[in-house]
Amino acid sequence: MTRRAVPIRTLLIANRGEIALRVMRTARALGIRTVAIFTDLDAAAPHVRAATDAVRVSSYLDVDAVVSAARVSGADAVHPGYGFLSERAELARALDAAGIRLVGPSAEVIDLMGRKDAAREVAIAAGVPVVPQGEPGSPDGYPVLVKAASGGGGKGMRIVRTPEEYDAAVAAAKREALAAFGDDTLLVERYVEHGRHLEVQVLADAHGNVLHLFERDCSTQRRHQKVLEEAPGPTVDPFLRHRLTTAAVELARQVGYVGAGTVEFLLDADTSEFYFLEMNTRLQVEHPVTEAVTGIDLVAMQLRVASGEELDHTQDQFVMGIHGHAIEARVYAEDAFGGFLPQAGTASLVRWPGPQEAETSAEATTVRVHHALESGQVVSTAYDPMLGKVIVHGPDRESARLALLDALAGTAVLGLTTNTGFLHALVASEEFRDATIDTAWLDTAEVPAPSPDLPRMMAAWVAAMLIAGEEDPSDPFRADGWRSAGEPAPVRVELDRPVLVDRVRGTVDGVPVRQHAAADHVLVLSIDGRRHRAVVNVQPHLAEVVHLGQRFVFRRPDVLADHGPAIGDGTVLAPMPGTVLEVSVAVGEEVVEGQALGMMEAMKMELTLRAPFAGALAAVDAVAGTQVALGTPLFHVEPAGQE
Repeated sequence: MTRRAVPIRTLLIANRGEIALRVMRTARALGIRTVAIFTDLDAAAPHVRAATDAVRVSSYLDVDAVVSAARVSGADAVHPGYGFLSERAELARALDAAGIRLVGPSAEVIDLMGRKDAAREVAIAAGVPVVPQGEPGSPDGYPVLVKAASGGGGKGMRIVRTPEEYDAAVAAAKREALAAFGDDTLLVERYVEHGRHLEVQVLADAHGNVLHLFERDCSTQRRHQKVLEEAPGPTVDPFLRHRLTTAAVELARQVGYVGAGTVEFLLDADTSEFYFLEMNTRLQVEHPVTEAVTGIDLVAMQLRVASGEELDHTQDQFVMGIHGHAIEARVYAEDAFGGFLPQAGTASLVRWPGPQEAETSAEATTVRVHHALESGQVVSTAYDPMLGKVIVHGPDRESARLALLDALAGTAVLGLTTNTGFLHALVASEEFRDATIDTAWLDTAEVPAPSPDLPRMMAAWVAAMLIAGEEDPSDPFRADGWRSAGEPAPVRVELDRPVLVDRVRGTVDGVPVRQHAAADHVLVLSIDGRRHRAVVNVQPHLAEVVHLGQRFVFRRPDVLADHGPAIGDGTVLAPMPGTVLEVSVAVGEEVVEGQALGMMEAMKMELTLRAPFAGALAAVDAVAGTQVALGTPLFHVEPAGQE
């Protein structure tokens, strides 16, 4: 029987942040009323303000609360976005019982494809190649990948290279999997050392039509977390594309899929064979790159399929349907040059790129930004660390890469550290330029940290302007520009070290400097003949500069003395804001250098806290299950032999 199309009138978005805003944009364009949900932390969040209506819930993970919000708001459909409840069959069942549509597949399909072990059997039945199972203990059994049978996002995954590592890796993977997915079942597969992560976007309707929208390459990832994504795959030739997309469509048909989904594969660079990894039964974070190269609004297609409409495209219409190249960069609240530790705090100033930021990009390139971060907004560790996504599209890969460099250079977050500078350095690297990065590259590669020398000079130049202009140094730079009074004399600026600024001669520490523009915290200088742009904020005791996406903080020497215990005094501080997972020691216990004292977790990252040297525990302030701020004293070790 043909399913009758029933238009969606009111859509509840069971998510937050940039994905909620992205779904709302398409829904509004289709004339659909939108409803947001929010917790107390998000009462004034951008996605709440953007919706037609909003309903408070106790948690984004509370199925009953989400279904109740849909009922009271009159929603006839729910879009789960990604993360949270997007791949939870319980939500699909509860909505179905309430007579409300889920923008996604059925609960049965979510259940089946949400388990990697069950999905593996579906792939085998569809004739899709799968990764060979690992056999720990056999002479050629290692390396293997231990991974959670449920969920995704890199949680519950460990690479095991030797038998000695196996038990500890299994224990850690089980702990992560149980905490993240409520299921500690594991799979053990052969680990492909040099692989490329390729995925195929599929669309299927309730009328039996299944299409693919080509592939994406997500090989630039760290610890199974994607960092850069692009479409089409830069190393995918027409023959491989045909094999990949055919396999993805066959798997979707086999499972009776309806909606937008992604079939993920691992290409073994050493053998050119590819293997099925998993199917994501939701919209992907990286969906904009597919939209850019195909011109298809995937959210609109999701909503039309959920309404019961038949897909109005045939696969033949997409045969020559790749237009140009698109790359997406994920902006995270993390210190990429400081161990990738999660960051939290108030984003005092936020600048996302626009057309005016791309000073050297070709006219044919476009920049698209998905975000929900504004100036003055608090970033906590309660949610995923992704702050936004910067997406570029160009006529070819190199033009897109250069445009992405410009866009990332025009991205600035002050008040907390992000990975934007790391992204800029990564996109600028020869390895990314030449498309030689595989899935393991970032786990061992050293991406060089940018030097603070130029940013320091820019901060000093601004500080000298404030002094010469006799402005109140506690005021941030005003939106109508900076002013100076009279001819300034050379100024000695105290940052993390003294800097001599001579604005009459135009030098900083003797280096020629020429100012081009200064307004709304944006400074453009030529330093030693080269033009540089930065966002600068000078305060009484510190200066912040974001240059090429990287945040630099310069504190005055007298302030540094107030920053707590000196390194080496035996105090172990919380290296990131987060939750104490476990405490392994007690007061008075003897420890050796490097011994695990406890473990913390924040924003999908676990970190072991270790003894700085051999000695005895004089204090244990860490308590399992408690939230702690960055820099909180957790343990204190007295050196061995000290009374």
